[in-house]
Amino acid sequence: MADGKKKEVKKETGLGLTFKKEENFGEWYSEVVVNGEMIEYYDISGCYILRPWSMSIWETMQAFFDVEIKKIKIKNCYFPLFVSSSVLEKEKDHIEGFAPEVAWVTKSGKSDLEVPIAIRPTSETVMYPYFSKWIRGHRDLPLKLNQWCNVVRWEFSNPTPFIRSREFLWQEGHTAFATKQEADEEVLQILELYRRIYEEFLAIPVIKGKKSEMEKFAGGLYTTSVEAFIPNTGRGIQGATSHCLGQNFAKMFEINFENEKGEKGMAWQNSWAYSTRTIGVMVMVHGDDKGLVLPPKVASVQVIVVPVPYKDADTQGIFDACAATVDTLCEAGIRAEADFRENYSPGWKYSHWEMKGVPLRIEIGPKDLANNQVRAVRRDNAAKVDISRDSLMEKVKDMLDGIQRRLFDAAKQKRDACIKVVKTWDEFKEALSQRKMILAPWCDEEEVERDVKERTRGEMGAAKSLCSPFDQPELPEGTACFASGKPAKKWTYWGRSY
Repeated sequence: MADGKKKEVKKETGLGLTFKKEENFGEWYSEVVVNGEMIEYYDISGCYILRPWSMSIWETMQAFFDVEIKKIKIKNCYFPLFVSSSVLEKEKDHIEGFAPEVAWVTKSGKSDLEVPIAIRPTSETVMYPYFSKWIRGHRDLPLKLNQWCNVVRWEFSNPTPFIRSREFLWQEGHTAFATKQEADEEVLQILELYRRIYEEFLAIPVIKGKKSEMEKFAGGLYTTSVEAFIPNTGRGIQGATSHCLGQNFAKMFEINFENEKGEKGMAWQNSWAYSTRTIGVMVMVHGDDKGLVLPPKVASVQVIVVPVPYKDADTQGIFDACAATVDTLCEAGIRAEADFRENYSPGWKYSHWEMKGVPLRIEIGPKDLANNQVRAVRRDNAAKVDISRDSLMEKVKDMLDGIQRRLFDAAKQKRDACIKVVKTWDEFKEALSQRKMILAPWCDEEEVERDVKERTRGEMGAAKSLCSPFDQPELPEGTACFASGKPAKKWTYWGRSY
């Protein structure tokens, strides 16, 4: 009976989460992205509808990144979604890495296609035959292109909104240079932009580093990434990747050029991408039991203004004050809206906008109207403060900056508390069972990493290397690898991952 009763109340308010973040993270996440109006489930498994609330976050990041890459002379283009099998299969390591996830078109209407056509899982093989055509001499270099598009990877493991979906949005940059030095420089330039997306916009701390040979991009020379960590599940998550492809693809696709002296050379190439996965990481890191918590920099509504009229109050006066408040804030470049819906109570509206993660709520009631003030309530820590309407603009700007900073600091504190430095296999196993992000000295051998994966297989999934941070702590001489006992070559982060 109690169960039936609980359900009724929920219907009445229509709000609130059934699951708690600490107790049932997976269910909490699925619920929060739907109730917060970020996504809607679709009738094809692993595909999701991105609603305006999440799309606007993507657009904010896109606007930042697009301007930044144009500053370094990268140009946008668009290549087709389809790729022929002969081209897709040209780079053997590359296609081996992607083969299980490639979706194929085999029919048109009722008739079978003579040759099946693949849908891009990524666009190296789509673009590079044309790089070969367009690059003839050193004056054609560098060639620096980017495209904003969708890709399809037919995943069979647990689909999760934003984190693992069969179709997702991303940008992919593809560049070609005359020298390795130019390619190496760009890899890090782009990686820094990815760090900024996470840290400055999404308020999520990340670690920059290099992937192991086993975890690098299939067919590439080396891969760099920004790695985030989800304390609640004890899992690392690759935030974005910037790859140096070396000359591997240039060899396969004959991307050759003549230098000033008339000598033949092969191009050096990079590819780099970040996707809508970024939004999922933001939800996981900042969300709480009341719903989403959006960093002000990416929230499409930074301030929601709610009128709180009582029975005999001057309702029109309150509504006017709300409208004027929105105008003042919008003129100052703050994204503000008022909720004037009359069929919902103020309490319902508070819960609704908390669920959607709006950083700041402003309430205006009869007392506020009489005192020429508003009441501001922060989403991140529920702190309430009364603000005079005369200093509204400056105060709200300060509060939004404060919220952005505090979200980052809180996330960093939580993440740092999960980092454990270990030296031995026993310490490693212990730290893994405590869901830590583990920093350990490693001999940098592929066999050893394979062995670590094998030895840690279990219900929670195997552990793997996340990245070797560029910021390396000192490695005293004679330090042994935590897994093999051989001499360690570097410090590497390990853990379970998404």
